[in-house]
Amino acid sequence: MLNQSAALDLTFQALADPARRAMVERLSKSPASVSELARPLAMSLPAVMQHLAVLESSGLVVSQKIGRVRTCRIEPKAISLAEQWINARRGEWERRLDRLGDYLEELKAKGDEDGSGG
Repeated sequence: MLNQSAALDLTFQALADPARRAMVERLSKSPASVSELARPLAMSLPAVMQHLAVLESSGLVVSQKIGRVRTCRIEPKAISLAEQWINARRGEWERRLDRLGDYLEELKAKGDEDGSGG
């Protein structure tokens, strides 16, 4: 559990930056070279490399260098871990809101029975 928590921390830390989210969004379509990832961003290539290092250390992105070209791709397992965590929280809150809705309906029905008319 602690290891999973550390992995989630790294994932969310990596996704906290808009440039890194833009890179992840681009890579979700298909693998891309570093220069392709850098093109739409208003930053230097060394800055892009630093952002990619954060994404790689979080496990969200893996890269491979062939010749002079470094190609990056999404690592689905890391995204799946974050997705599972978010879905668990969503499910918990949906159940709580459903219970609140049921309770409010009971109060409304009770008020109607008492003649207070809601």
